[in-house]
Amino acid sequence: MISDEVKKGSTRTAHRSLFYAMGYTPDDLAKPLIGVVNAQNEIIPGHIHLDSIAEAVKFGVASEGGTPIEFPAIGICDGIAMGHEGMKYPLPSRELIADSIEAMTIAHKFDGLVLIPNCDKIVPGMLMAAARLNIPAVVVSGGPMMAGRYNGKDISVSNMFEAAGLFEAGRITGAELQRMEQASCPGCGSCAGLFTANTMNCMTEVLGMGLPGNGTIPAAYFGARRALAKEAGKKIMELVRQNVKPRDIMTKEAFMNAITVDMAIGGSTNTVLHLPAIAHEAGIALELELFDAISAKTPYITKLSPGGTHHMQDLNEAGGIPAVMKELSKAGVIFKGCKSVNGKTVGENIANAEIKRDEVIRSVENPYRKRGGIAILRGNIARDGAVVKESAVDEAMLCHSGPARVFDSEDQAITALLGKKINKGDVVVICYEGPKGGPGMREMLNPTAVIAGMGLDRDVALLTDGRFSGASRGAAIGHISPECMDGGALALVQEGDIIDIDIPGRTLNVRVSDDELSRRRKTWLKPEPKVTTGYLARYARMVSSASTGAVLK
Repeated sequence: MISDEVKKGSTRTAHRSLFYAMGYTPDDLAKPLIGVVNAQNEIIPGHIHLDSIAEAVKFGVASEGGTPIEFPAIGICDGIAMGHEGMKYPLPSRELIADSIEAMTIAHKFDGLVLIPNCDKIVPGMLMAAARLNIPAVVVSGGPMMAGRYNGKDISVSNMFEAAGLFEAGRITGAELQRMEQASCPGCGSCAGLFTANTMNCMTEVLGMGLPGNGTIPAAYFGARRALAKEAGKKIMELVRQNVKPRDIMTKEAFMNAITVDMAIGGSTNTVLHLPAIAHEAGIALELELFDAISAKTPYITKLSPGGTHHMQDLNEAGGIPAVMKELSKAGVIFKGCKSVNGKTVGENIANAEIKRDEVIRSVENPYRKRGGIAILRGNIARDGAVVKESAVDEAMLCHSGPARVFDSEDQAITALLGKKINKGDVVVICYEGPKGGPGMREMLNPTAVIAGMGLDRDVALLTDGRFSGASRGAAIGHISPECMDGGALALVQEGDIIDIDIPGRTLNVRVSDDELSRRRKTWLKPEPKVTTGYLARYARMVSSASTGAVLK
């Protein structure tokens, strides 16, 4: 066992005495040591209940002859960090999470890991650590939040970001705003729509690193979530005994399955950052072209919030991710031989799955669209690519041309929006919000939500080298690469330039000649860094392009 390095032999007598100081016994030290990485905290609704999940995991580990040892991981609430300088930190925190798990695991020589995340950057950060360390590991999440209810309709936190726009436009009163905000998030769990957290929890399940149900069983289903966690604790012991490692499970085909399901369910654009970053740790390259190639042959068969009205509880009732994969397998786009942490193949896991609500999961013969929910665009301002959640774009905005309204930060753009200075037909361009320029590549749910709330999502597009929340909807095109701070052509766009967007045609261009862009480049001056000290300054110096997953070099 790996843990023998800290448990056996005369030179480890001091080590054993430290274990005994904490109440461990010689019998405990004779068993495999399983790290239980618990991201519980009191600042994220998706994490507030994770102590209960960790407790169940430890029961499962102990019941199968292991010694569970819990340690923490940090987590930032994207919703609370949204719209201010705090949003510079969530994406960089992904690397902190992966690095800290690496440090704890190698320093203490754990034999296996059970990783307990639930929200946006915590899930990919833990998966990155699992791939990097490559010791037996299982991920078990805390589950999605139930949708709230207001005036007889389901609502979630994304409605509240848009409610700010409704209020500013005079379409709802302050009293209505308060009633909505008290009803939208009824309890613990990752926010109820198919936003980044729930998308990544579903991707964990598809990759084979989480048990079936990991992505969709609601947090409020207390018994079911604890049972899943207990089973995860048992399964880690099987993986340790059989020496099955994450890279045995997270193969290129498993990542292709994940991209396929992502396209079929209309997942968050952030997966185009996270899946390549996880694959990178496993020694696998996921090019942007692969996302577009898979999208072209994958039918879009669910329409969940923010692209539709259904929420994660509906997807769970409809059969969950196994039912989605079973349906997609009929189109021959799922690799059924991939492994899972439960010891079964994908084919075995989905064999008995069925669609129980066909208004939630459509058949591959009757999809919402014949190709996937995410599109990769290229053009003279996106040479290395840009990303848009096509499934959340109004049909009227799939092709659009309009004058650029250029801003050097999200804050400037928000001021213009709230000041009623953006007109129908405009293309809002937000520069210097990429991984290096932000730094940290802020999510921009606030501007997209204000645009939607003001009723402009059928008329106004938004382009940025930053990124968007999984809750964003509308013609919000992000991850534009190369980013402005690296001299990307988006930085050369000027006020009034005509931007041409063709999402079906996969192109994004400014109507300016190459000669003119070259002339502008000669006079372009790279701005001073916005942050010069601390972690973000180091991150900005080390981070790669969004087109390669914004990994640290």
